[in-house]
Amino acid sequence: MDVSDLKVFEAVARLGSMNRAAQALHTVQSNVTARVRALEGSLGVTLFQRHARGVTMTPAGERLLPFVGRMTQLLADARTAVVEDGVPKGTLHLGSLETTTALRLAPVLGDFARTYPAVRLVVTTGTSRRLLDDVLDRRVEGAFVAGPVDHPDVHQEVVFREELVLVTTPAIRAVHELKGIPDLRTVVFQMGCSYRQRLESVLADAGIVTAKPLEFGSLDAILSCVSAGIGVTLLPRGVVAVAEREGRVAIHALPSDRAWVDTLFIRRNDAYVSSAMRAFVETARADMSRTDR
Repeated sequence: MDVSDLKVFEAVARLGSMNRAAQALHTVQSNVTARVRALEGSLGVTLFQRHARGVTMTPAGERLLPFVGRMTQLLADARTAVVEDGVPKGTLHLGSLETTTALRLAPVLGDFARTYPAVRLVVTTGTSRRLLDDVLDRRVEGAFVAGPVDHPDVHQEVVFREELVLVTTPAIRAVHELKGIPDLRTVVFQMGCSYRQRLESVLADAGIVTAKPLEFGSLDAILSCVSAGIGVTLLPRGVVAVAEREGRVAIHALPSDRAWVDTLFIRRNDAYVSSAMRAFVETARADMSRTDR
């Protein structure tokens, strides 16, 4: 089993197509097909079922896939450990909630970039569920997510607490007024967002019936829709403070048992912690502790 063949296998499995995998790997389709066939030959099993729309993994392929990420990461960790000299450098790929990126990360990223110019920092945004999957599947080395997180393979630490508030159009002066709105919509991030789940619980507890949610991928789009009276959402107070001051939205406090959420920084327990990762975590702790004073 060749490691390069495993990387090709992972790309085909992730993209569902030999052609798309070839594009992602900057090679030709015939090379991808040959690598997959070579891997199947060495293992003595069929890894993909070919069809007109692409490929589908066989049960054998599904059993192999989890090991590919582990092996690839183990080799990368070994390479990093060998060349480490205590000076942060190289690429550090992290994940973050969009709200955390907008509200908290800008000063952290700025300080880190100035202090450690040899590190190339890549930040991917997503929902808590997706970011947890990214950490577990080793697509990112660490991520900021909304707690709680309960997984035996994850190391976590609380980096700060956020107060969540219900956000509506300024025309809504009290939460009970939402009961009189027919077909009230929630305006939320895609499935897997913990704020979305809490919003549904808050409205249900208040006896407020909602229609099918409107899903968006950006914070700006959500705030624009709420400001226009299309629906309601749930976000950290700090994220919507400017929009409230400008009169674009109204915010409504929640009961204390619903209002507070911990933002966690998570990483795999078994992952190698590089100098770049240690330096980033120390920078984030220092910056966020100053912000919370």
